Amino acid sequence: MADVARLAGVSHQTVSRVVNGHPNVRAETTARVQRAIDELGYHRNSTARALVTRRTNVLGVIAFDTTLFGPAQTLAGIERAAREAGYFLSIVSLDDVSPAGVAEAVDYLIQQSVEGCIAIAPQRALVEALVAVPGPRPLVTVEGGEGSGLPVVCVDQAQGAYDAVRHLIDLGHRTVHHISGDPEWLEAESRVAGWRRALAEAGATAPEPLVGDWSPRSGYEKGRHLVQRLATGEPVTAVFVANDQMAIGLLRALAEAGLRVPDDISVVGFDDVPEAEFLAPPLTTVAQDFAQVGRVSLRVLLDELGAGERRAAGGASGPAADPAPRLIVPARLRVRQSSGPAPSPGPHG
Repeated sequence: MADVARLAGVSHQTVSRVVNGHPNVRAETTARVQRAIDELGYHRNSTARALVTRRTNVLGVIAFDTTLFGPAQTLAGIERAAREAGYFLSIVSLDDVSPAGVAEAVDYLIQQSVEGCIAIAPQRALVEALVAVPGPRPLVTVEGGEGSGLPVVCVDQAQGAYDAVRHLIDLGHRTVHHISGDPEWLEAESRVAGWRRALAEAGATAPEPLVGDWSPRSGYEKGRHLVQRLATGEPVTAVFVANDQMAIGLLRALAEAGLRVPDDISVVGFDDVPEAEFLAPPLTTVAQDFAQVGRVSLRVLLDELGAGERRAAGGASGPAADPAPRLIVPARLRVRQSSGPAPSPGPHG
């Protein structure tokens, strides 16, 4: 800063005001300081700044299985929101959700002096471990379920599933089969609940769901099982799949069996992966707004940080008694060509 001040012909304090976006600096002075910054290649020293402000501007993120589309996009949304807000991220990717693994991840973040943390917590076991392990706080969970006492930001998984199944029922299908995700995942649980609610409201019988593991291979295997059911005379005209990756596997199994989508069987997925609209046929699916999840979760975390600072400064105890917020981001059904009217009664029912 001293070098910038000398080159720009201003005081050290003026450089500080420009760097920190202070409004009471003339535009001409700001431009002169900015030219000096560009010429010298000046960058803020975050370590020095932390010593002065006692703030690191580092937030922690705990994530699990970011090889999957949903967790990966959620992480990307959080990273973008944090960067826009001027924060750095320290990220820990968990291989398992055991208490020991979670405790190790939390300890790592504490060593990074994070000011708060966001946990992408799609499994109930991970949420329970986070509640049990002390620090870092404040802590916001993405997905996270209910009843943990922690702030939660989540997509309305159940409503998204309900909309998908309602869409198929409205097309004339008497019932909708379901390939669910890993039952240990909260999202799989919520999507099953939405599927069941839509069928119950329509007075339709819920077939026994087939349990997958989110992978295309499991969708393919469950698809072959549905083909076998069809061969025994069970009417299978529509399938709601808990994610698009499994839906891709299902489409392969149906094609191999000579079944046409949607003429013989309609298929609806969940996630709206980039490939969905380019499949043959383009996949009807439920889109999640991961960018919005990132923005909302960061806003909740910063609100929690601010509330904590106000309590520390003023000794106020009121906000601490407020219930943890639970904010829900809506999902949106994207109708494409993989879903159509129920086929006329024939050899497949």
